[in-house]
Amino acid sequence: MAIEKTIFLKDLNETNSFGKKLSALLKPGDLIYLSGDLGSGKTTCVRAMLQGLGFEGKVKSPTYSLFEQYEFDFTVNHFDLYRFKSPQEWEDAGFSEFINTEDVTIIEWPEMAKGILPGPDLLLNFFHHDDLSRNMTISSLSKRGDECLQYLS
Repeated sequence: MAIEKTIFLKDLNETNSFGKKLSALLKPGDLIYLSGDLGSGKTTCVRAMLQGLGFEGKVKSPTYSLFEQYEFDFTVNHFDLYRFKSPQEWEDAGFSEFINTEDVTIIEWPEMAKGILPGPDLLLNFFHHDDLSRNMTISSLSKRGDECLQYLS
């Protein structure tokens, strides 16, 4: 059964702080999904996670490239499936190999590959509250997700 926690993020700084806090918990094999409306904070959160891991360059949204990879002590695979027309595109692209026990994989718009993707450890759902603030529901969907969720608030 999923455990959920809802967090209010009053502005961009709080979204960045949350992403950096989550980055400190990441371990190889983690699978994290981010869902929500356009502009609700998904890529901002991923950018903060990567910066929290020490990445100093420009974090590109993979909306057009579909996939970006970052090297730390482990590899982070960042996918954005917004442009998918069908779930089969995931398989056709050969992306399944990137979900493994050695890498951290973060997927924005996972619903675009529904039925193909395995279940995540954590699902972050972002919702617009107003122009600046967001509500985010974090769902833990695995034992590993439960471990992370107890440290996130």
